[in-house]
Amino acid sequence: MKQTWRWFGPPDKVSVNDMLQAGVEGVVTALHHIPNGDVWTVDEIKRRQDLLVASPPAIRLTWDVVESLPVSEEIKQQSGDWRTHIQNYKQSMRNLAACGLKVICYNFMPVLDWTRTDLSHTLPNGAKCMRFDIVDFAAFDIHILGRSGAKNDFTPLVAEEATKRFSAMDDAHQRKLAENIVCGLPGAEQGYTLENLKDQLTRYDTIPDFVLRRHQIDFLAEVLPLAEQLGIRMCCHPDDPPFPLLGLPRIMSTEEDFRLLTQTLDSPANGITLCAGSLGVRPDNDLTGMMERLGDKVHFIHLRNVTRECDGIEASFHEAAHLEGATDMVALVNAVLVEEARRKESGRADHSIPFRPDHGQDILSDLETRSQPGYPAVGRLKGLAELRGIITTLSHPSMRATKH
Repeated sequence: MKQTWRWFGPPDKVSVNDMLQAGVEGVVTALHHIPNGDVWTVDEIKRRQDLLVASPPAIRLTWDVVESLPVSEEIKQQSGDWRTHIQNYKQSMRNLAACGLKVICYNFMPVLDWTRTDLSHTLPNGAKCMRFDIVDFAAFDIHILGRSGAKNDFTPLVAEEATKRFSAMDDAHQRKLAENIVCGLPGAEQGYTLENLKDQLTRYDTIPDFVLRRHQIDFLAEVLPLAEQLGIRMCCHPDDPPFPLLGLPRIMSTEEDFRLLTQTLDSPANGITLCAGSLGVRPDNDLTGMMERLGDKVHFIHLRNVTRECDGIEASFHEAAHLEGATDMVALVNAVLVEEARRKESGRADHSIPFRPDHGQDILSDLETRSQPGYPAVGRLKGLAELRGIITTLSHPSMRATKH
C-alpha cells in the first residue's frame, strides 16, 4: 500500500516539507485553478510537479494520483458544449500520461462534490471535525433554499424537527449553514448564491438516476479506450454522502452501483476509488466485503471513518478518528493487503495500491491553523501513523506465518 497525501497546491497550509516529515511516499493533487471542461496543459501539469520539491531541494515527492480531473456538469447533463468538454478531457488525459501520471480519480456527483452542514464540529475531547446533520440539512433545503417539494424528501419527524430548528436560527446561523453546504459545490471558491444553486438543481429535473447512469456510461465509452492505450487507470469516487440530496440523482452509493459500473464496461482502465468514509456512512455497505469482492477493480483507496448518529440510510454522521467509527479498519486494510498479494503473484504491475489518510480531525496545532476543511496536518498525520501501524503489523513475517 503506497502512502499518499492530498495536497491542494500553493494555497495549502501543509507544505512539501511537512509532507516529507510525515513520511508520505507520493502526492494526490489536482489543478483546481483550471475551470472544469478546460484542458490541463503539459506546462500546467509540470508546473505542479515542479512544486513538489523540498527546501533545501534535496528531496522531491512524486505526483502519483490525480484527484480529481473534474467531469463537467455539461458532460453529466449532456448539455451545452459537453462533446467539446469530452475532447478536452481526453487531451488532458494525454497530457497527464505524457507527464507520467497514470491514476485518475473522478466523480459523477451532480452539482455537489460533497456535503456537510458543519465544517468545524467540536467533539467532547476538544477536537474538531466535519459533520452532517440531517435535521440541519432539511432546515436548509426546506426553509432557506426553499426547494419545491423538499419537505416530501424527508421523514415527517425530520421535517417537523427541521421547522423547529429553523425557527430558532438567527440570520447569522442561517448564512453560516448555507455557506457550509455551498462549500461542497464545484467551483465554490468563486462563490455561489442560493439562486445559482437553484438554477443548477433545475437542470436535473429531467435527469433521473437511470439517465445520469447512461450519461456516465457514454462518458466512459469515450475515455476508456484512450485510457487503455495510455495505461491510465480511471477510478470513480462514490457519492458523499451516499444517499439522495436536494432531489438530485445518485448513482455511486452502493456496492451494487460499482458492480454495475465495472461490469457494464469491463475494462482494466475502468475502476473504483474505494472511499471508506463516503461508503461507510451507509449501514448496508460492507467495506471489507466490497474490497474482497471488487478488489480487482480498486485503483485508489481513501481510508477514513465515520460515526453514524442515528439509524437509517439518510442519517446524521460525523467524521471519526481513523480507528474509531463504523468501519473495521483492521479488517479493511487486511483485505487490501490480500488483494495486493494476489496481484503481485499474478504479475500485475499495479500490485501496490495507493491510499491516503482521508480527512482528519483538527487536533493540537491544527486548531489554530485553519487549513482546508477536513485536511489538517496533525490530524491526518495521526491517522496515517495509525494506518501505518496496522499495515506494518499485518505485513510482518510472523503474521504471515500465523496465517499459513
